[in-house]
Amino acid sequence: MIRKIRKIQPLIQNLPTKKRVAAYARVSSGKDEMLHSLSAQVSYYSNFIQKHAGWEYAGVYADEAITGTKELRPGFQKLLDQCRNGKIDMVITKSISRLARNTVTMLETVRELKDLNIDVYFEKENIHSVSGDGELMLTILASFAQEESRSVSENCKWRIRKGFANGELLNLRFMYGYRIKKDKIEIEESEAEIVRMIFKDYINGLGSTSIAKKLRKLDVKKLLGGIWNSERVLGILENEKYTGNALLQKKYVVDHLTKKLVLNKGNLPKYYAEGTHPPIIDLESFQKAQEILRENGKRNLGIDTRVKYAFTGKVVCSRCGKNYRHKNIKGRAKWFCYTYFKYGKESCSSKEIPEDILISLTIQTLGIKEFDKNIFEEKIRQIKVLNSRTLEFIFYNGTTVEKQWNYSSRSESWSEEDRQKARERSLEKLDGRS
Repeated sequence: MIRKIRKIQPLIQNLPTKKRVAAYARVSSGKDEMLHSLSAQVSYYSNFIQKHAGWEYAGVYADEAITGTKELRPGFQKLLDQCRNGKIDMVITKSISRLARNTVTMLETVRELKDLNIDVYFEKENIHSVSGDGELMLTILASFAQEESRSVSENCKWRIRKGFANGELLNLRFMYGYRIKKDKIEIEESEAEIVRMIFKDYINGLGSTSIAKKLRKLDVKKLLGGIWNSERVLGILENEKYTGNALLQKKYVVDHLTKKLVLNKGNLPKYYAEGTHPPIIDLESFQKAQEILRENGKRNLGIDTRVKYAFTGKVVCSRCGKNYRHKNIKGRAKWFCYTYFKYGKESCSSKEIPEDILISLTIQTLGIKEFDKNIFEEKIRQIKVLNSRTLEFIFYNGTTVEKQWNYSSRSESWSEEDRQKARERSLEKLDGRS
């Protein structure tokens, strides 16, 4: 018997699917002309993609005032997320340097997208990443782009350092108490009075936290907005520019890829230029404030953010969401909510937690005999301070455990020596009355 086969044609023909195309644009400066350029790029790509018959518009992703050497670009990361989620088939960008000046970053991105069957088209170089010789050409040209970035960076550094050597104030844009225009620095008298008040209060014994609290009560506005805190007050007290002089090159950029700004600890020369602009504070008052700052630093009463302790980044305030920070008070380690420490209890009413309590509750929660930093970091993701007496331990596996503790009364925390001193003070007061 002969087998008969008859082909049945589909009644509805499959329409060709459109290629979902997105574009990426970037400018490395926030200047008006650059932002105008970015706007023009976005408009150009929007029209370019939508006019193409075989393409479906998948958006234009853009970053402004962000250099191409940085990987943490919000628009760029959002584009990659959409690609990974299968919502884009092709990406268009102006040139290799627009996508990334870092050769490694550019190649890693292109290869990842290529594995996802996503083509990247570079208009200026006329290169498709999925083509046979695309990666070779991209490697060569990206190296040139990275070298160009390094060259520009070195030229900028030379210009800035040459200016420092000549005692010129460069890249100074914002400073409380002054109004800075091109080649001219003028005192803003209303703000200058606040600066003088800060120095006077500090020299008279008021701490930086108390001064910040006073400024908030007086509703003093900061130059760029935000809330006054102890760090901002200390920043003013430590700034020699309020004397009309300037210490130049206190910081420098490590390299052109990371653009990381670090403190100059003798790696490069510094320049002290006198009389660069009008003074707000006299030199004697400034030096007196520096002496007090040094004395306070010796006492080591502040939060030491340079040291990473076992609980650093682990203890979180449930009221404001800020991390707790380590602080030594008379030789006893305690942990404070950072909002409370900076702004006072009117901003966050959370309580301090003695470190020995944290250690004790952690040992109980983990079921170990003594505190082990490695076990703690491996098991506990976060400790949330729910209220003044309850801590919630959150494990990496999702398990949560609540632990309660009691504050010791003030009398219980006193040593016999403290008690004796208190008695003596009371007797002195009684004798004075009689």
